Amino acid sequence: MFEKISLSGVNNTDWLRLRKSGIGGSDAGAICGLNPYSSAMKVFQDKISEEVVEQDNEAIRIGHDLEDYVAQRFMEATGLKVRKSNFMYRSVEHPYMIADVDRLIVGEDAGLECKTASAYNADKWADGNIPLHYVMQCYHYMAVTGKRAWYIAAVILGREFIYRKLVWDDEVIGQLIDIEENFWNNHVVKGLIPPPDGSKACDEVIEKYFHTARNTSMIQLVGFDEKLRRREEILGSISKLQEEQKQIEQEVKLFMQDNELAGSECFRVSWKNIDSTKLDTKRIKEEMPELYTDYGKVSHSRRFEVKAA
Repeated sequence: MFEKISLSGVNNTDWLRLRKSGIGGSDAGAICGLNPYSSAMKVFQDKISEEVVEQDNEAIRIGHDLEDYVAQRFMEATGLKVRKSNFMYRSVEHPYMIADVDRLIVGEDAGLECKTASAYNADKWADGNIPLHYVMQCYHYMAVTGKRAWYIAAVILGREFIYRKLVWDDEVIGQLIDIEENFWNNHVVKGLIPPPDGSKACDEVIEKYFHTARNTSMIQLVGFDEKLRRREEILGSISKLQEEQKQIEQEVKLFMQDNELAGSECFRVSWKNIDSTKLDTKRIKEEMPELYTDYGKVSHSRRFEVKAA
C-alpha cells in the first residue's frame, strides 16, 4: 500500500524539499554501498540538512532532456505503452520510503526507469548486466509501489539502446527494506552519523557536528593503534608515490624545455604560462594594519595531527 503525493504545480525547489522527507530510489544504492558516485554519508548529509541544493550539470541535463526519448525507444522496442505519473509515492507500511518514478507501464503491473550512459560506461551494461545501484533503485520502486516488475531502459550515447527487466524478489526487497529502515530510524531520525567512509561528505558532516573542541583534557584512545599504524604506512606510500610522480613530471619538463605543448599517440601534455595575482597580506599587515584588520577574515577549524607517543 502507498499514498500518492501530487506533484502538480510543485516547483523544483519544493520537489527537492519533498525528497528530504524520505529515502528515494536514487538514494537506495548509496545506502547499500553500491553507488560509485555517492555514499550513505552523502545521503545522510542531504537528509539532515535544511539546505536545498539545486543540482545542475551537463550529465543531469542530458538525462532529463533524453528521458522522453528513452521512453519512446522503449515503446518502439517492446511494443508496450508507458505513461507519466504526476505523483510521488510513499509506502504506508514503511513511510520513510518514497518513489518518484519515470514511467508506469500501461496494462502491466510494472514501471520503467529511463537512463542515459556514456560510451565509456558501456561495459557496465554488457552481457545483460545492470549497474548495481540502478538495480537497487528499481527494487526500491517495487517495494514502494508494490509492482511486481520494473524495466530499466538506457541509451548508451552514440552506440546503442538497451533495456532489461527485473522481477519481484522477496529476499532482495526484504533486505533492502531492512537496510533503509536501519539507516532512516537509527541515523537520520536520531541524527547519528553513519560509519565513516572516507568521503568528502563524511569530512563535512564531522566538521559540522564537531566544529569546536570544548574539552581540552586528554581522553584515552582505545582500539585505534593498528589503524593508526596503517595510516602511517599509507602516508609513507603516498609520499613515495608523490616523489615518483614528481620525478616523472620533471623528466617530461626537462624534455619539453621551453615548448608549451607536447604529444604522443597516447598523451597530450601542456606546460603553459599562467599569470596570477595574489595579495601580499604580510605587507598589507605591516604597512596598513587598520585595513588588514577591517578586511581580515578569521576562520575557525580544527587541525588533526597524529604523533608517536
